[in-house]
Amino acid sequence: MPRFWRGIAAIVLCAAQTAAWPQAWPAKPIRVVVPFTPGSGTDVMARTVTEKLSTQLGQPVVIENRPGAGGTIGTGLVAKAEPDGNTILVHSSTYTVTPSTYANLPYDTLRDLTGIAPLGLLPNVLVIAPSKGIHSVKELVAAAKAKPGSMNSASIGIGSGTHLNAERFRLGAGIEVVNVPFKGTPEALTEVMTGRVDYYFCPVNAALPFLKDGRVRALAVASTKRSLALPELPTTLEAGVANSDYNFWVGMFAPAKTPREVVNRLYQETVKALHLPDVREKLARLGAEPMDYAPVQFNAYLREEIAANAALVKAAGIKLE
Repeated sequence: MPRFWRGIAAIVLCAAQTAAWPQAWPAKPIRVVVPFTPGSGTDVMARTVTEKLSTQLGQPVVIENRPGAGGTIGTGLVAKAEPDGNTILVHSSTYTVTPSTYANLPYDTLRDLTGIAPLGLLPNVLVIAPSKGIHSVKELVAAAKAKPGSMNSASIGIGSGTHLNAERFRLGAGIEVVNVPFKGTPEALTEVMTGRVDYYFCPVNAALPFLKDGRVRALAVASTKRSLALPELPTTLEAGVANSDYNFWVGMFAPAKTPREVVNRLYQETVKALHLPDVREKLARLGAEPMDYAPVQFNAYLREEIAANAALVKAAGIKLE
């Protein structure tokens, strides 16, 4: 066979193999890295959805919790993983914060990973102990302004989503409040319930049991729109604090060079799982709400949020030691 035709044949064969490969995926178990502890809102949402992916894709889907350093440890593992669709990441909106709070990330957030799909919006709710005698956002802001620097708010670490939520509220309200970081939401809620910490922008799924038994009082939700789980509560925007909305979400990612066909298949199967009645019921019990973005839209949203969070970190003067 002449060299020219051998070259053409090789190109055709390569193209055929490339076209056929995504259809063969997945050929082995899929690892899902969650960069937070078991039982966190991100972890529960990941397990709820990926359980269905296992059935749909015909392969085991194994959750691997790799917490630490604001989610950067687990994210770094996926960023450096083989881009074959067999290692994916389920992260929270903290993903768009760490580029501004960690000076030497071992990966480039936009270059090394790509968004597949959001799993849902998980609103934060502003909670306070009933013993504080504060019944509204207006009263909270007035109390903070009356004694600047005397109030404090909880977070689950400097630079976390809960911290940025509190800082956005603080800047919007024009108040001076001290951030008190904790290892996790259980510790933060405990300190709020005892009254040692004044308030906390808590993930709604963690707050719901304590709201029901009256151990904390909800003043508002931080999301742009009202929460389906707490429809009677106003948003902080509706309560009069401009530029105070903060949307906490959970999403799925893959190494950036993962074949587009595989990314699209993961997106399609994830959307299919999210629309199953039992999945929708479980997510609703968590207070999670739909967030419908295709990969292109999701990645555009990520770029916008990274820029917005960079501006917020700078305005709030947030620095990690």
